Parts: sequence; structure tokens; C-alpha cells
Amino acid sequence: MFYDFIKRAIDIVGSAILIVLFLPIYIVFALLIMLTTEGPVFYSPERVGKNGRIFKMLKFRSMRMYKIKGKIVHAQKYLETNPKLKKEYQKNSFKLQNDPRVTPIGKILRRLSIDELPQLINVLKGDMSLVGPRAYQKDELSHQQKVYPHTIKFVKMILTARPGASGPWQVSGRSFINFDKRVEMDAVYVEQRSILYDLWIIIKTPVAMISGNGAI
Repeated sequence: MFYDFIKRAIDIVGSAILIVLFLPIYIVFALLIMLTTEGPVFYSPERVGKNGRIFKMLKFRSMRMYKIKGKIVHAQKYLETNPKLKKEYQKNSFKLQNDPRVTPIGKILRRLSIDELPQLINVLKGDMSLVGPRAYQKDELSHQQKVYPHTIKFVKMILTARPGASGPWQVSGRSFINFDKRVEMDAVYVEQRSILYDLWIIIKTPVAMISGNGAI
């Protein structure tokens, strides 16, 4: 398919160029994370990709590490041991306002979406695209489809495409958009996707990053 060929070519060339351009930012924030927090620089959560394939998304670590039963674990594991926090997390579309797990430098990373920049490596590898539906957690999809049964058809549609480092919901309010509206927007994108639509989202992405609108 012509669209798929052109889109992949844009992904490869675009991600390679952006990785080089953002290299100084990678180095600065990697050093800041190393100097201000204990733990690894990067975090690799599992996400659901095209056709339901599980892949590891690369992000700058923006959360604290916790000690549980003598083991140092990431904040996401800590969430599983805190029923009250987990309930609030699930209730708010798998997001937390004023998340206590986020480090001071992590707040800056998230505010400007800098924590997402390493995903360009996923784009280069072919796990993701520069533009596409959100890369969802497996548990998130399972839980939210039970809460919003009408979204099953939307989820089925978005899993036919590679998830994107950016996408329609990211440039339209991000975390302020609930799961049901988010997957509907993603499904509409998959149905209407085109090179011009992708380029429009790419152009809008830097503005969304700088404004920090909807970032948590």
C-alpha cells in the first residue's frame, strides 16, 4: 500500500533526524535524572502495539523507585501494592493528578513531554510510528473496555495500526480527554489517516509539547 510505504519512509527518516537534533536534550536530561534520583535513566513499560503485539516502549524515567520486600522497584509496581492509589488511578483513566510518585525533574519531563522523546527509537525500530493511536497498556485496555463496553469496536480498529509517538488526542488536550473519547478519536484517525493528516499532526505536536496542555 502506497500510504504505508510513504509513512514508514517518513518514520525512518524523521525519527533518525530528530534523534540527532534532540541528542543534546537526551544528554542533559539523562544527566539530570542520574544526579537527582536513584535508579535507571530509562523506563521501558510494556505497551500493546499493532495487531496486539506487546513491545517495550522507551521513556525517560520520571517516577521514583520504591523498596518493596527488600527489592527496588519502579513506581508502577508500587502502585500495585497501594489499593487506594490504584483505585484512583483506574478511576481517572489510568492517570493521577498530582501523582506523588513523580520526581521533581520528572514533573519538568512530563510537563514538556520530554519523557516521551526516547520513543523516537521505537519509531526507528518499527514498534511505533511518528503519528498514530496512543500506545495503551494491556491492563488499561482490558479494564477500560469493561467500563466503556461501546469502545470495544474502537479498540479493535486502532490495533490495526502502529501506535504513534504523537497522535490526534496528544495535540487535542491529552490527559484531559477520557478513555472513551480518546479511543474514539484514535479510531477516527485510523479510518481517515493520510499523509497530509499525519503532517498536520506533526506540525501541531511541538506547540502541544511547549504549551504542556493536558500534561500530567
